[in-house]
Amino acid sequence: MGRGYSGYYKPKHKSKYIGDKRNIYYRSLWERSFCKWCDLNNKVMKWAIEPFVIPYYDKGQKKYRKYNPDFYIKMENGKRYLIEIKPDHETKPPKVKRRTKRTLLAESTYITNQSKWDTATIYCKKNNMEFRVVTEFTMKEMGIKIITTPPRKRRKKGVSKKKVKYTNRKTSSGLK
Repeated sequence: MGRGYSGYYKPKHKSKYIGDKRNIYYRSLWERSFCKWCDLNNKVMKWAIEPFVIPYYDKGQKKYRKYNPDFYIKMENGKRYLIEIKPDHETKPPKVKRRTKRTLLAESTYITNQSKWDTATIYCKKNNMEFRVVTEFTMKEMGIKIITTPPRKRRKKGVSKKKVKYTNRKTSSGLK
């Protein structure tokens, strides 16, 4: 999912963000793309990243855990959504050809995700919201440009790259 890039998002419309505007931490480039969409979309009135914790029972691990949905969005029409960003392959049951470590991990991830999403759906119904899982395909349908490379860090003005001094270096002619 987005190669594991993470960082801090700086919103252009700070009044739309719920929470600490200086601490908007995304965990993947897909989440960063979604942050940008929420920030720049006129129909999104308010949004937050990992807004709260929902306790749930993980059926795969057989223990209680805490789930942080990726996004909360309040739209212009008053609808409210909890959004989870996931790669499409994690939203479907894995195809098991052989019982390998990889397929066992995929099965466990799928069961854990289903446990989270079932609990989030119930939570949303109780709180007059909708729960949605957004995949890379959903993002493309929504017109969200998926960022594939991390943003470049800009150097401050007046700060140049370090210059390396070459001392006691002989040239081909033997001169210093």
